[in-house]
Amino acid sequence: MHRLNSLIDLEKLSERLWGHSSQDRSAMNILKATWLETPLGPMVAISDDESLYLLEFFDRKGLSAEIEYLVKKKGAHIISATAPPLVSIKEELKAYFNGSLKKFETPFSLRGTDFQKLAWNALTEIPYGETRSYMQQAEAVNRSAAHRAVANANGANQLAIIIPCHRIINANGQLGGYGAGLARKKWLIEHERRHQ
Repeated sequence: MHRLNSLIDLEKLSERLWGHSSQDRSAMNILKATWLETPLGPMVAISDDESLYLLEFFDRKGLSAEIEYLVKKKGAHIISATAPPLVSIKEELKAYFNGSLKKFETPFSLRGTDFQKLAWNALTEIPYGETRSYMQQAEAVNRSAAHRAVANANGANQLAIIIPCHRIINANGQLGGYGAGLARKKWLIEHERRHQ
């Protein structure tokens, strides 16, 4: 029932943001979206036939704005459908949550500023089961004074779990921020440490 309600919500979101329903196909680029059930709650994934563009928890603050930004940048229309990257990420998330996957292989596309992409790439270099501070991440991109900018870039990450911003904590060992909530961040860090 929850999945059906989520799909209906996606239709309503699409109509509200872009004035189209999935029944109204146009000559625009088509992006495909699906809902994924996880132990931490439902996630929405959006891709074309080649790359994943968005993977977020459904209740993340600002999700509508992220989707709207993606649609405008791609000049696209979103429909509820499947595509190879969506099939791949569904299987990989299942393996990640059961503790058997440590590195994602689903192809994805980063959409952001050059600095954001630099920060996100640095996140992918943090080994599974380990954490770094915002300062360490800033140093990893050769911008040691830019720890606030790094934190802002992490907050703009549109590929939750795949781009592991949950692995960044405060220098004092506190969790710091996380767009999907600190309870999820804590769970993800502990999950990875258990399966290291």
